[in-house]
Amino acid sequence: MEEFSMLSIRDCLDYCDLTDDEVALVAEHEGIPDAAAAQVVCGLVQTPEGVLLLTNFMLELVERADERGDKAKAARARSVCARFMADHPLPH
Repeated sequence: MEEFSMLSIRDCLDYCDLTDDEVALVAEHEGIPDAAAAQVVCGLVQTPEGVLLLTNFMLELVERADERGDKAKAARARSVCARFMADHPLPH
């Protein structure tokens, strides 16, 4: 009898080198649950176009928080975005 093991969301994120905070920002941007965002992000981070899209999502959240005057949220999103950009640089 074969045994199958299911990958957890954490396994997927570790494989893709993503953090819970990065997934949470995408979930917020798209208005979807974190589990769904994790699947989306793991797929998008595999291509330069996907990395660009994810970076733009995060930068939009920074902009929205700045516009609302939510300095704490803007700082958090800015920090998460900076880490993402450092870990997943865009090709020139």
